[in-house]
Amino acid sequence: MNTQGYLAIILHAHLPFVRHPEYDHFFEENWLFEAITECYIPLIKTLDRLEKDDVNYRLTLSLSPTLISMLRDKLLQERYVLHLGKQMELAEKEIIRTRKDKQLHSLASWYRGLFSDTLKIYRDQYQGDLLAAFKKHYLLGGLELITCAATHGFLPLLNVNELSVRNQINIGLEVFSNYFGFVPTGFWLPECGFYPGLEQNLKEAGIDYFFSDTHGILHASQQPINGVYAPLDCGNGVTVFARDPESSRQVWSSQEGYPGDFDYREYHSDIGFDLDLEYIAPYILDGEIRINTGIKYHRVTGAPTKQFYRPIQAYQKAQLHARDFLEKRQQQIASLGGVMDRPPIIISPYDAELFGHWWFEGPVWLEFVLRFADEASSNIKTASCSDYLQQYTHHQIATPSASTWGEDGYSSYWINETNDWIYPVLHKAGKKMQDLATDFFQASAGSIIERALNQAVRSLLLAEASDWAFIIKSGTTAEYAKKRIIDHLARFNYLHESVRNNTIDERTLSALEILDDIFPDIDFRDYAKFENITPILNNIRIRS
Repeated sequence: MNTQGYLAIILHAHLPFVRHPEYDHFFEENWLFEAITECYIPLIKTLDRLEKDDVNYRLTLSLSPTLISMLRDKLLQERYVLHLGKQMELAEKEIIRTRKDKQLHSLASWYRGLFSDTLKIYRDQYQGDLLAAFKKHYLLGGLELITCAATHGFLPLLNVNELSVRNQINIGLEVFSNYFGFVPTGFWLPECGFYPGLEQNLKEAGIDYFFSDTHGILHASQQPINGVYAPLDCGNGVTVFARDPESSRQVWSSQEGYPGDFDYREYHSDIGFDLDLEYIAPYILDGEIRINTGIKYHRVTGAPTKQFYRPIQAYQKAQLHARDFLEKRQQQIASLGGVMDRPPIIISPYDAELFGHWWFEGPVWLEFVLRFADEASSNIKTASCSDYLQQYTHHQIATPSASTWGEDGYSSYWINETNDWIYPVLHKAGKKMQDLATDFFQASAGSIIERALNQAVRSLLLAEASDWAFIIKSGTTAEYAKKRIIDHLARFNYLHESVRNNTIDERTLSALEILDDIFPDIDFRDYAKFENITPILNNIRIRS
């Protein structure tokens, strides 16, 4: 059957930069470890199977610069192996504890096998470098890789200072290209946050396309003649693709979405909360605070009693849901065929961490979707947005409206009564960084003042992460998020004053470089106002 339309699945993989070498272990580092076990390695296993079976597919993966940095970090790699060892040890204990319960015993053995296989892939196959696996599949042609802003800064609320926006974009691209060896043509705007004018920054950075939520295109400066099923040209050659609401609802919706099916694994039922404290103590936080261990025995069946998880049945249901998803996309394609001037492209973007972490069977579902789309009987073909742009070069010109994919569709989740104190202090710090970079533009390469200025940029960027405002609003680990913002701004202000007052303490600076070990190639001069560079290079008094 001839291709009548295209399906673009985009997974956005992102976690905030969490790295605490000052502690032997740290709770929030588990965010990364859980994502590696439940999301990133299962995704790699999916891609490996598709390659082995010669499935012709296209999938887009956005890797945030903070995630890239953490996946490459030797300390975090070592800590992940230790974390996985603890999980395997707990699974062994569970095999013994459950030996009289056939169903639980079988699940405990299944988890031991899962963790063992994960360790084999992570340590033995890829030597801790999961980015190498994604690069392999990019080079094989199935995977399109793109990136996003340096620390996932929420650009619509940083645009008081254009240099802050520009550097979030450019530093993100630099981190990506330094590892993968090329600059991506696509860009994921953090939280899909767009405002008119941002397309010019993307153009200057060499970006061909980005994504918006549905209403970004539907409320554009010109009514879109093809709705959300074809991109718009922002007027400068940068194109925008909008999220398809139907395919999003099938996966995201808590009422209508697949992840709520009773056959799927229940995320919230974990033995870290269910078993006696004395037994589980070695595997939770400080032996006292209950946390997820990754061993979950129940499926999503309703209260009061949840039934035990059945992996084979769950995977079979994932196959059925994949078939249902693709059939509905085929129906969409067929209905659009007579009203569009070109084949439609359905944009289906998701947080990558949904697949495997929140929805345990998500990677299996994704694999079947890609397999079914490659069948000869399918009228739909998977594609990346760059594939589509190569085939169709002329697009309607219009400017998208300000929009995000957050709650209520705009910026309210990132600035509200719980977190509205954040952005005024970020704007103030951004202005101070700009002035500092302008005044000390001619600092000698490799000098301690250059080191201090570069570290000040790192502190500012880390404070700008959209995650902290999001977490404060959601109320999950709000105190940690507040502390991260306050700590990063305190470090920035300390460095700012040290440079201004010629009192840089090298030992303190070295400690900060160890704590926030990210963006090694950063250059503070990117924050300078070039039309007003007035270097003030005095003798720097260094305290040893």
